[in-house]
Amino acid sequence: MFGLGSKNETALLRVVILSLIALIAFSTRLFSVIRYESVIHEFDPWFNYRTTQRIVSTGFYDFINWFDDRSWYPLGRVVGGTVYPGLMLTAGVIHKFLHFFNIPIDIRNVCVFFAPIFSGLTAFSAYLFTKEVKDDTAGLFAAIFLGIAPGYISRSVAGSYDNEGISIFLLVFTFYLWIKAVKLGSAFWGCLTAIFYFYMVSAWGGYVYIINMIPLHGFALILMGRYSNRLYVAYSSFYVLGTIGSMQVPFVGFQPTRTSEHMAALGVFGLLQLVAFAQFLRSHIPEKQVKYLLFSSIAIIAGGAFSAMIALTYAGYIAPWTGRFYSLWDTEYAKKYIPIIASVSEHQPTAWSSMFFDLQYLLLLFPAGVYFCMRMLRDEHVFVAIYAITSAYFAGVMVRLVLTLTPIVCVTAAVTITHIFDFYLDWKSAPNAAETPSSSKATAAEDGPGHVSRFDSKIFVAGSMLCLSVLFVYHCTWVTSSSYSSPSIVLSSQTRSGDRIIIDDFREAYYWLRKNTHEDAKVLAWWDYGYQIAGMSNRSVIVDNNTWNNTHIATVGKVMASDEDTAYVELRRHDVDYVLVIFGGLLGYSGDDINKFLWMVRIAQGVYPNLVREENYFTSSGRYSVGDDAPAAFRNSVMYKLSYYGFNELSQGAAMDRVRNQAIASAPINLHTMEEAYTTANWMVRIYKVLPPDNLGRPLKEAAAFKAGRSQIPKLKRRKKRVVS
Repeated sequence: MFGLGSKNETALLRVVILSLIALIAFSTRLFSVIRYESVIHEFDPWFNYRTTQRIVSTGFYDFINWFDDRSWYPLGRVVGGTVYPGLMLTAGVIHKFLHFFNIPIDIRNVCVFFAPIFSGLTAFSAYLFTKEVKDDTAGLFAAIFLGIAPGYISRSVAGSYDNEGISIFLLVFTFYLWIKAVKLGSAFWGCLTAIFYFYMVSAWGGYVYIINMIPLHGFALILMGRYSNRLYVAYSSFYVLGTIGSMQVPFVGFQPTRTSEHMAALGVFGLLQLVAFAQFLRSHIPEKQVKYLLFSSIAIIAGGAFSAMIALTYAGYIAPWTGRFYSLWDTEYAKKYIPIIASVSEHQPTAWSSMFFDLQYLLLLFPAGVYFCMRMLRDEHVFVAIYAITSAYFAGVMVRLVLTLTPIVCVTAAVTITHIFDFYLDWKSAPNAAETPSSSKATAAEDGPGHVSRFDSKIFVAGSMLCLSVLFVYHCTWVTSSSYSSPSIVLSSQTRSGDRIIIDDFREAYYWLRKNTHEDAKVLAWWDYGYQIAGMSNRSVIVDNNTWNNTHIATVGKVMASDEDTAYVELRRHDVDYVLVIFGGLLGYSGDDINKFLWMVRIAQGVYPNLVREENYFTSSGRYSVGDDAPAAFRNSVMYKLSYYGFNELSQGAAMDRVRNQAIASAPINLHTMEEAYTTANWMVRIYKVLPPDNLGRPLKEAAAFKAGRSQIPKLKRRKKRVVS
């Protein structure tokens, strides 16, 4: 072909296949753009997009010192010191690069297509990784698997501008560089591993997985008696440069030397120095004289170092394990002690159906691939086994971590398929039509037990694998199209006739805030919507999705769970101008605030146990109800009133909540500290204006009268300003 030799032909064909895989990985993630438009999805991506705009417009150094007064009012947030900036910097560099060549692409489109572009690089990284584990054929299989697997697509569709869009590429590529460094014993490859580890640290908090996986691999090799100079050179060069580099990220700082999550890496580094020194002594001193001295010295030093670490932890010099770490070992820990973590759906344990949904038949090939690697059991195969076991466990305890499991599942599935093909599809031994049965038997006898020579068995195996692969591609396309390509801010539904309806209430509400409120207005909403409000409405929010201040979030939960008068005190204290709630009772949107309300109560109860009690919001029979049997504390809460205010006016008699499938009490709901400012077309987003007091003391007197039931409080009206002496 083209006058090339067989070796060059193979290389060219491999390049073409990898290019096509990258194209498929990119194009299969564009359903959201084709069906909706080029728009940023979800919640966190809106913050990332807003910060990227800041980097592009003002530069990196201004971004590092940027104080964001639009979030966590009145506290604000120093953004540069509280984020992993790798994602934003990469998008900013791409934008600058394109504009340097006079390609006028808006930064929003760079952010929208960022994850699909890097998905092609992730597939290429999977090829390199699997090539080191087995061969080129397995690498190509792994590349196509990872390119279309729903477990990775779920975080990398167009518009999903989140840290995972780049971090999975960095995770797989860093592991490839580490395997290469261990195999060659090269300080150069160790330094490359450190560089990409630093890049990973700047991009995602999941870098902690890398800095524990690599030391665990080194420790396992030492325990297996596989210590070598190659391991020493690779790990020492990686750890020293990687640690120094990671400390340059402002959000990380001195954590590599002060937190328990990084102590394993430091411990293995010290252990390697001891083992290397022992090997050096063993080469210069007779074995009998040095044997007991070495073992006792290593035991004493290692024990002393471990004791010192424990002492420093108790003394406060080394930070203990965080609550997120404990929640990985005890699935009930977050629910008991950190309800704000447990309230996030992606932090829940993973169901088997969800695993199969994201990995399909790769999940069946996964354990077989680990088995084949354990049979070969070179240094890189030990790493694959450790990666497979740890990621499988973590993916089982947290839905979000299926993302880290997907790459190794694709790698081991590729190993399994190539082993099957190596065994069954030795086409050179297939009998020709001119062969006699005796000659076929002779050929089979000569082939030996290493492969199967019967033509019908080869056809059956090849056909079966082809059918499974076609079903896998169909499944991946269907899952990507139907489940992972819908932006959370734009919804769609179908009528009985099949007509498609676009529901754009979120952007409608945020646009109204942007155009009809003062630029310094403060908006109180549940923390899920903070990034979207700040990004699309450009208004200050009380809390956002960062969740760094549990007390502030609990205060918002307290406001939603309290009656109007108690809530009004907190609203005035925090200068709140508008309160925003999400209500799905009319449309049937199950992700509304009423369904999230119990988590608001639990988070508030953790900070205000004397004011908010979860049992007060359940019926006498222990049910969570919004109907006539709903408890008084719930019916009088701000959340209930703002959600169902005017809801019964839409129909004669009691209206039906289509999410809870319950009839709402027909008694009218009255508000005396807030008034309805805006409700979207489908009633999904409701915005209320907080009324200011006319003068000191009046709200308290009217609140007392309202509680006593002596009068019906009219809506507060603005009065002309008076000069108060």
